[in-house]
Amino acid sequence: MTGDYASGGLVFKESLLWEKGKKGRMAFSMPLSDVPVAEALPPAMAGDGPDFPDLSELEVVRHYTRLSQWNYGVDSGMYPLGSCTMKYNPKIHEKLAALPGFATAHPLLPESLSQGALGLMFELQEMLKAITGLDAASLQPAAGAHGELCGMMLFDACFKARGEKRTKIIIPDTAHGTNPASAALCGMKPLSLRSGPDGILHAEDVAALMDENTAGIMITNPNTLGLFETNFAAIAAIVHEKGGLVYCDGANMNAVMGYVDMKRMGVDVVHFNLHKTFSTPHGGGGPGAGPVCVTRELEPFLPVPRVVKKDEEFALETDFPGSIGRLHAFYGNFGVLLKAWAYIRTLGDDLKRVSELAVLNANYIRESLKDEYNLAYEGICMHECVFSDKGLKALGVTTLDVAKRLIDLGFHPPTVYFPLVVSGSLMVEPTETESVEELNRFIEAMKRIRKEAESEPETLLQSPSRTVVGRLDETGAARNPCLCGGM
Repeated sequence: MTGDYASGGLVFKESLLWEKGKKGRMAFSMPLSDVPVAEALPPAMAGDGPDFPDLSELEVVRHYTRLSQWNYGVDSGMYPLGSCTMKYNPKIHEKLAALPGFATAHPLLPESLSQGALGLMFELQEMLKAITGLDAASLQPAAGAHGELCGMMLFDACFKARGEKRTKIIIPDTAHGTNPASAALCGMKPLSLRSGPDGILHAEDVAALMDENTAGIMITNPNTLGLFETNFAAIAAIVHEKGGLVYCDGANMNAVMGYVDMKRMGVDVVHFNLHKTFSTPHGGGGPGAGPVCVTRELEPFLPVPRVVKKDEEFALETDFPGSIGRLHAFYGNFGVLLKAWAYIRTLGDDLKRVSELAVLNANYIRESLKDEYNLAYEGICMHECVFSDKGLKALGVTTLDVAKRLIDLGFHPPTVYFPLVVSGSLMVEPTETESVEELNRFIEAMKRIRKEAESEPETLLQSPSRTVVGRLDETGAARNPCLCGGM
């Protein structure tokens, strides 16, 4: 791979950016070995080894420092990815997670030496139960999709305990994309359900699909259009009347904390994305956590081990004959659980304020940009607002062009082309942690892009122009991927 890259108005040859070092340079001197030399591998097994460059310490430091400066994260600026809640996370929670008593605790420590960690997990379970209104919780699932899978396994176990075999499940077109896969892994055939012209589900459409062979429904609420499913309770009643169960994808909990009682709404299982709503850096493949809360009927089937309180001590209990078993090595991603515990304990009743501000910020952007960009749906949104490409096509500009131009103006792009039910979707989630000044900067950038689309569309088509890597040939990269490094 070769080419020229622009940065700060200057153009660099790729070789100047990446080809560093010279034979014989050193950044570190290895101490002399004080152990016997191992027997060499047979030549047939040894191979040539990696071709690492010889670098000085200064070259190594400058390389990684520059990479960090080219990177973009929520600590650099607004990160409005829709349906992802890429919000700022307080640094104090990172400090708490790094406390030696937590960070260095071995997962095989006996319960007598793990009372602090076990107590924290028990408290977190109780707090998540309070937030949802449900009866029991497991912290074991490691991410949102893992929580979905757990929920479907709980459905399956419940029906087996009833002596039933149900093979179908209803999944709306506004659900998160992993829902069908989670259901299919448990042997259930997804039944697609179209949302109404107002972007939400309607009870009569659910009633037409729900029968005694259908396990239930998986609903994302608020849904991926950023809209609250106002018919949820009526839909849940239809499902329950046929003996089915209701799963709620709670990945968008950032919008409804303190305002929605999941149990009263008819939910049997809900999962959280602790790494989205409850203060853990999200993205980059880092650890997540997808705890589930369930009704009393589903409690016997929760994964083991379960964190329980016996008198004044905490323990990991495995004696639950109906359990679906273990879903994760040891118990879960403890550092993520710890940060979520700290976030909830820090805010307390102010969790409601989090949701208020998340909804307020999204509606502020929605109202500010509705004349420049076409709204996918009318009405108040929740944590995110969705625009379509309806007004851009005639200008020869696409949603992708808007996203690429935003990079030049200092913002990470929103989610594009998702959800699929909106043509050229541009989904913006500002989260509650952005100030009105930052929101105004984003709004002005979006308005500027709209004007450029009308007067100088070529600017958008050539963006980004201020980044190290320019506009990529994404189709070519997908069809002819380079999988073996520089060529």
